[in-house]
Amino acid sequence: MKPQLKIFKIGGGIIDHAPDLLEFLRLFAKVSGPKILVHGGGKGASDMMASLGITPRMLNGRRITDEVTLDIVTMFYAGKTNKQIVAVLQSLGVNALGLTGADGNVILATKRPVREVDYGFVGDLNEESINVGLIHQLLTLGITPVFCPINHDGKGQLLNTNADTIAASVAKALSRQYAVELHFCFEKRGVLTDVADEKSVISKINLFDYAELKESGIIADGMLPKLENAFDALQFGVDKVIIEHALFIDEALKTELCLT
Repeated sequence: MKPQLKIFKIGGGIIDHAPDLLEFLRLFAKVSGPKILVHGGGKGASDMMASLGITPRMLNGRRITDEVTLDIVTMFYAGKTNKQIVAVLQSLGVNALGLTGADGNVILATKRPVREVDYGFVGDLNEESINVGLIHQLLTLGITPVFCPINHDGKGQLLNTNADTIAASVAKALSRQYAVELHFCFEKRGVLTDVADEKSVISKINLFDYAELKESGIIADGMLPKLENAFDALQFGVDKVIIEHALFIDEALKTELCLT
């Protein structure tokens, strides 16, 4: 029987509000067994860009990353945000290690080719991207990896990768050795039929439901890469994928994704 592993991804809405982030990290610290945390960036990078007169550009929930944007998101994601999270986790008794993909060559990305859209310095991942051996060693030592959305191409170039993609890719790679639960945690209780109604949580979504919800516009914007990555993870052997409120990870009201 495979050992259990829980991977949690937290989004910007939680990162942007210090009390919520602290509460989530307290809950995360109480999760027993091997675990991994992947975090997004929050609004800090976009706010700094706006103060410099730079307009952040997003397409279907994904950031277009030119050279200046890459510098700013690296400072925020790999620096300020990642190290603040690690420091809090250490104070809560979690031996956390903050990582970019370049550290220990733990995640190797490929710059996204220009097709209909030039995403700039955005990194795509594949089955060989994740250094499973190093992550397994860290987990065996009782260390909790904390991944930010910055990776590298192995040739000296940093790249920005959507945090949902990182979480799903790490989950898929480790599913060969672990029974993996992947949790996407943000400021809603799950996927909602009505964003204004917190109780309108869809308890289960399969691939057919997803296609209908996407067509109707109920699932859109930043939720699109989350769901795309979630179903991709399930198809590649991840045991369970859950979308839930970051402050209520112990409660029953959440969305579980399944293939059929």
